[in-house]
Amino acid sequence: MARDLRPKHKLCRRFGEKLCDSVKCPVKRRSYPPGIHGPQKKSNKKVSAYGKQLLEKQKVKRIYGILERQFSNYVTEASRKKGDTGKFLVEMLESRLDTVIFRLGLVSTRPAARQAVGHGHFMVNGRRVTIPSLRVKIGDLITLRERSRKSPLFASATERLAKFEAPGWLDLDKKNLSAKVLNAPTLEDANFNIKPIIEFYSR
Repeated sequence: MARDLRPKHKLCRRFGEKLCDSVKCPVKRRSYPPGIHGPQKKSNKKVSAYGKQLLEKQKVKRIYGILERQFSNYVTEASRKKGDTGKFLVEMLESRLDTVIFRLGLVSTRPAARQAVGHGHFMVNGRRVTIPSLRVKIGDLITLRERSRKSPLFASATERLAKFEAPGWLDLDKKNLSAKVLNAPTLEDANFNIKPIIEFYSR
């Protein structure tokens, strides 16, 4: 399973905004690029349209922890469908099982969600799943395995979920640590601008 092993906070500082899930992200204190010349690089230099598109694509890849080939495949698949390519792309990204687990608040970070799925802690429609990129569908039931409830990773899940609100397209059962997919995710569920990404791959 391919992963992006580059320093996470270094990428946040490179893009100048918080792209990780850590509450201690250093970009809040040092919003300039990393390296000895970082402070000098922070300027009002004009970025081309291509540069803005590339930057947005890299940011989204970083957010979802996806490498170039897989992300490119998502865009290609979305573009082959009839309708709004951006909408289809968001659906594919947001309906990934690791992203859904993170959106449900069952874990605190996306990497933790990816690891939890990879270790087989979750079931979809009663079947154990170990593929983080698995796409859930409307009507799917996602549950935490009974034996996994004793894992330190989920020891405080019930308390953490007490004040947590899941997205409207997911029906979260906080008591049983399970959820049902009610609808497909929408463009509003994405916290990024999808248009530059579509334009980048349309060149």
